[in-house]
Amino acid sequence: MSAPPIQYAIRSLKQLGLINGPPAWEPVASFQKPENAVKVYRYSDDGRFFASVTNTTVQVLDAATAAVVREFEAKGILDIAFSPTGAQLQTWERQVKPADGEPPHRNLRVWDVASGQELASFSQKSFEGWALQYTADETKAVRCVTNEVHVYDTANWSAGIADKVRLEGVTSVSVSPGANPNLALFVAEKKGAPASVKIHGLATLAVPSGSKTFYKADKIQMKWNKTGTNLLFLTQTEVDKTGKSYYGETNLYLMNSSGQFDCRVTLDKEGGIHDFAWSPNDREFAVTYGYMPAKTVIFDQRVKIIADLGLNPRNFLSYNPQGRLLCVAGFGNLAGQIDIYDRQTLKKVVTFEAPNTVHCEWSPDGRFLMCATLSPRLRVDNGIKVYHFTGSLMHVQEIVELYQASWRPANPAWYPMSGPLEPAPASTVALAPTTTQSAKPAAPSGAYRPPGARGTLTPNVYKREDEGGAAYSGSNGAVLFPHSQSANGAGTGGFGQRGAKKGVPGAPPGAGQGEDPLANRRKKKGGKKGGQQQQQDGGDSSLAPGSGAATPAPAPEPAPVPALAPPIPVVEPTLSPEDKKRRAIVKKLTAIEQLKVKKAQGEKLELTQHKKLDSEAELRKELAALGA
Repeated sequence: MSAPPIQYAIRSLKQLGLINGPPAWEPVASFQKPENAVKVYRYSDDGRFFASVTNTTVQVLDAATAAVVREFEAKGILDIAFSPTGAQLQTWERQVKPADGEPPHRNLRVWDVASGQELASFSQKSFEGWALQYTADETKAVRCVTNEVHVYDTANWSAGIADKVRLEGVTSVSVSPGANPNLALFVAEKKGAPASVKIHGLATLAVPSGSKTFYKADKIQMKWNKTGTNLLFLTQTEVDKTGKSYYGETNLYLMNSSGQFDCRVTLDKEGGIHDFAWSPNDREFAVTYGYMPAKTVIFDQRVKIIADLGLNPRNFLSYNPQGRLLCVAGFGNLAGQIDIYDRQTLKKVVTFEAPNTVHCEWSPDGRFLMCATLSPRLRVDNGIKVYHFTGSLMHVQEIVELYQASWRPANPAWYPMSGPLEPAPASTVALAPTTTQSAKPAAPSGAYRPPGARGTLTPNVYKREDEGGAAYSGSNGAVLFPHSQSANGAGTGGFGQRGAKKGVPGAPPGAGQGEDPLANRRKKKGGKKGGQQQQQDGGDSSLAPGSGAATPAPAPEPAPVPALAPPIPVVEPTLSPEDKKRRAIVKKLTAIEQLKVKKAQGEKLELTQHKKLDSEAELRKELAALGA
């Protein structure tokens, strides 16, 4: 079978789209978007089907041809999930409280895609972890309920629970991939009892094959390797009791499904664990951890270090589907730098930036990296950018209020990467389709004009005086600003003509025109210096040499003022120690007299004030001894 073309899907506020990948980067011609707004979409794991949800229907399409396969009439659906082969579809809607005496609302339903029939339904209140988990061959489905894990036969849903395991306090379950599926059950720490993860083989559900107990675990994130033989799980507490981290304390553990090996992954840098990921080759995993700049290390399946990629501000890890390339990036509150490493040589291929990235995902062929900016995480600059692993920007699509974007899944074996890394193909960024509205025209410059007056001449009544308009007048026709008009009637707009002499109010015309307005100021400064500076500066043109005007006589020098004698400092007499003591006692007695007045007026005195009153006799005795 030939490899299908690469495809990705987008969902925004007003549209849903299927777009073909390189080299065309154009929408799928046969796809018709639904008339109503789409709440969510999902691809099946094998990439055969594409399903979308509106307010009233769930539509399943053939992802390659966009032909309608099945349509379900269902209202209020908020999320959907395919089974591994795409034969069954799960839907979840918000649970409604039943009336008295009625059974609970079954808001989780399982549908057969081929026939459109409802196969099973359950009551699932919580949205977190709502979907049933299927085995890889789709023969069994697993669901976690209070203190139990139920197993169903997908070929016979009507038979009910096929098998179950009871575990007090179990909060989550994870089904492994591979031919021999296992279940990992997590019990959180409670009332001093440690948390635990137990692995049960699906064929021998009653007896666990492995168990690991530990403390400091309120939440867990579990990741199986591709064949389901090893499990990595990240534990996290709600609060870090040491106060070192706002996000709680994190730890990483590794368990073998057979129970022969388990350990805690020892990390040599203080701080939280940002991300971890299995390689598709099943033999190694990568972890980025520690306070920024974080450290990224590759471990083997026995937790031995393979490579240390150094310290950088990074918090995201992703192997490409072939396991040949490793993406180490820093998103969120980081700058968006992306490092691409060749796993065969452990050398860095390139470093580039994709700022404001909310969703990052490798294409199925392992050559392209989608970096999407999504709402509501970021409400500006929404859209996707597709980069080649060499760092070249291949495709840009700007989309208003983009909510969802993802590649169509495909088998990585169809796109091998065993040989040397190929260079980037030709970029088509300039030809990239844009789903936003056409660019807004530039706003016209100049003053605003109403639509009815556009394209016509401005009447004189609306012109300013400096543009030839009439002078402003009041309601009775009187000119309000007579000083703004010149002799020929041309308005000056309230501003004097440049170079014109200002008149003196109340003086006859021409008065003061030959006077120097700075003469009095220069006289006050005094001296010959002012007159010399006036001659050097030129002063008025009437005083220039050769003009025939008389040269003014220099001003007489003022009579010298006799210098005043410096003031004689007054020397205060020096007090003797007896005088100082006598003055202090008098001051205390004055304060005591004031307290007596307050006491006579009925005011309540404090304890220290009463002590001052009691010391009056002793103070007067000391004052008498000093001879006062």
